[in-house]
Amino acid sequence: MVSLAPPNEKSPATFDWPLAYEAEQLVGGFITAFLEKHGFAQKLAARMRDETGTEFYEWTDHFALSPEHGAALRAVGFVEENVPVGVGATVLHHPKAMMPRVVLHAGGSRNGVPAALAIKPEVLPDFLAAHDLAVPIEGDFGARLRRALVAEENGLSLYAVERLGYRGFLVEEPAPGFAAAVIKARELFRTRRRNFPDDAQGVKHAFDVLAQVLALVPRDVACELFFAEERVYWEFRNRAGRVQKRRQDTLGLGWGNHDHHTFRCSRRLFADLVEFLTRLGLEKRERFYAGDEAGWGAQVMEAPAVGIVVFADVDLQPGEIDIDFAAQRLPELKELRTVGLWCGLHGDSFLQAGMHHLEARFDFARLRDQLAAEGVATMKPFSDFAFLKQAFTEGERWRVRPERVAELVKKNFITPAQADGFIRDGAIGSHLENLQRKGGFKGFNQKAVSAIIAATDPRKVQAHA
Repeated sequence: MVSLAPPNEKSPATFDWPLAYEAEQLVGGFITAFLEKHGFAQKLAARMRDETGTEFYEWTDHFALSPEHGAALRAVGFVEENVPVGVGATVLHHPKAMMPRVVLHAGGSRNGVPAALAIKPEVLPDFLAAHDLAVPIEGDFGARLRRALVAEENGLSLYAVERLGYRGFLVEEPAPGFAAAVIKARELFRTRRRNFPDDAQGVKHAFDVLAQVLALVPRDVACELFFAEERVYWEFRNRAGRVQKRRQDTLGLGWGNHDHHTFRCSRRLFADLVEFLTRLGLEKRERFYAGDEAGWGAQVMEAPAVGIVVFADVDLQPGEIDIDFAAQRLPELKELRTVGLWCGLHGDSFLQAGMHHLEARFDFARLRDQLAAEGVATMKPFSDFAFLKQAFTEGERWRVRPERVAELVKKNFITPAQADGFIRDGAIGSHLENLQRKGGFKGFNQKAVSAIIAATDPRKVQAHA
């Protein structure tokens, strides 16, 4: 078992994520066998690698196998998942690792080769259009699962699926009026106001919008829509994200490879952010504290039904490791650490600033080189293990509002000289994170995250500008 970042011992649950290499090797072998027999899928995998720096494995939603393979899958950690599926079929998933699911049913494979495999672009019509595929889509807009047969070769079927907060495998037409409700919910999130004279007003407005959305659509659908809009807002403010999104959109993939979404939050609003995410269906996972020197803490949250993970950062002081800091309103400190200063300069991720970074899964070295060719530089890796590699792109420098800087000077959080520098040069705002996981590892590297948080402190970056 590997636990690079153990949670506080007083956390209510232990999250000790294994390295599931045997499971990954077994699953990867089935996917490779499919690619060897399916020309379209093989060419698509090559284009994913060469044009987007991603691996076909990371885009695989699920594949089929015959029941006789069930024992081998269970032996490496797969268990049955209780989700809607066709009669005579069984769904297996690995509860402690990131990897595709397997649907067992009679005739599900031939000589060890999956008879069907499905990939998961973010928006199904975008994928079909990008590949000039005039094929029917099962499920109208608003269906929780939409599916299209992309290509059939040698008796093997490649599908593309689009999910709307749904882990099942049944295509069911949406109820009358539901598609319109989805559109309205998406508009409510997209038009949510983020700037108010007092951030408390912005928080209240966010909860009001969420209440309206939850009156329209189920919670898991609301969660899917909220984070899609948060990615859009982040892209507006991050060139690296726009460059990579364009590259992935060339193949109609969107952000279907997202790994987790990072929000930086002020101490004043941290409990509000966690409550908002809880209402969207996210559950608390690991809780981190990096020590007095680093001065930050984080609550990891996950919505298993939607595949959304959030890393929520906040300034923290030593005594607060003994409390559930995600559930209590934290008092203002006499000094700001990295996260607090970022929020002071730009606003909370929950409100004005948007996400600090989006992490997606890539072929680490390949993406770094491909982005360099696009004029996007990558910082030194802050995790460099066989099973976990992580690096930020160079930060996007944002202009800083003078009134925010003046407030920070008034409270003695920054010096007048630092204030002049921030007004003149701006401050680092957001990044894209290049992340590669192996062995299905779901965890995080606390020591490395501490290093990169320290390295991105606006004061240090300003000093080296």
